[in-house]
Amino acid sequence: QVQLVESGGGSVQAGGSLRLSCAASGLIRSYYHMGWFRQAPGKEREGVACIWTGGGITQYVDSVKGRFTISQDNANNTLFLQMNSLKAEDTAIYYCAATSRFEPECLAPTIYGAWGQGTQVTVDS
Repeated sequence: QVQLVESGGGSVQAGGSLRLSCAASGLIRSYYHMGWFRQAPGKEREGVACIWTGGGITQYVDSVKGRFTISQDNANNTLFLQMNSLKAEDTAIYYCAATSRFEPECLAPTIYGAWGQGTQVTVDS
């Protein structure tokens, strides 16, 4: 089972940027998809962005399109989430995840079996 460790969270003013990283213990291309998810207090975990590790296809939840970018570094087995123009509603714990299950839509948390411990992102309005 791959180990995933997120970093890069913190507090930022609205309009600011953060870059999250997820270091994987194994080859990220051995998984069909990797993704970023978030969970705010009292809310369900939602998919934010995901990537087909073999082909680079990306998917985003509508609320972050044009602001967030998911990318991968195969040489260092690291997944990134660049978050720009942050809003208060982006405040949540952010998790990265990996799955060996192929799905045409990769934003559903239920298809992922490996999860990191999460990193807190707080956006002050």
